[in-house]
Amino acid sequence: MNTGLAEMFRYNDWANRMLFEACRSLTDAQLDTQVAGTSGTVRELLLHIAGGQQTFVLRTKGRQHEGELGRGSAWPGIETVIQIAARTSAELIAIAEHLEHDEDVALPYQGTTYRYPRRFFLVHAMAHSTEHRTEVKVALAHIGVETPDLDGWPYALAAGYGQAMSSNP
Repeated sequence: MNTGLAEMFRYNDWANRMLFEACRSLTDAQLDTQVAGTSGTVRELLLHIAGGQQTFVLRTKGRQHEGELGRGSAWPGIETVIQIAARTSAELIAIAEHLEHDEDVALPYQGTTYRYPRRFFLVHAMAHSTEHRTEVKVALAHIGVETPDLDGWPYALAAGYGQAMSSNP
């Protein structure tokens, strides 16, 4: 079992949950906000985070383009997007837990098959979510919406880590 890698995806799940919860009560106008330096509106970025995870899960299996959400997808509602992010986060955790060998994945694309190490799709999934969560936080801060602290320390507290062992004299 790859516990270290799985821990990173437990963090990813937690960070997604915190961010999506902060977006749960946004108005349509707030969801449609785009600020300079970001690659889309808040709504598009939330779709892109959840849909990206759908894609990365599929790619670890040598598949893609099976109806995943994308920036241009019809908005299914925040609850559906949250459910997709939660489900795919759980799948990424399970994939990470069981990644022990340096396995290759054959990924067909436009008539050609490309070879990637399975671990690459996990690296990409982590970097992708982190980048776009940051963009959402920038947009939310710009419009005055409080953003969650997604640093490792709040995650450690949520995970129950860092319990005092003894008092210092």
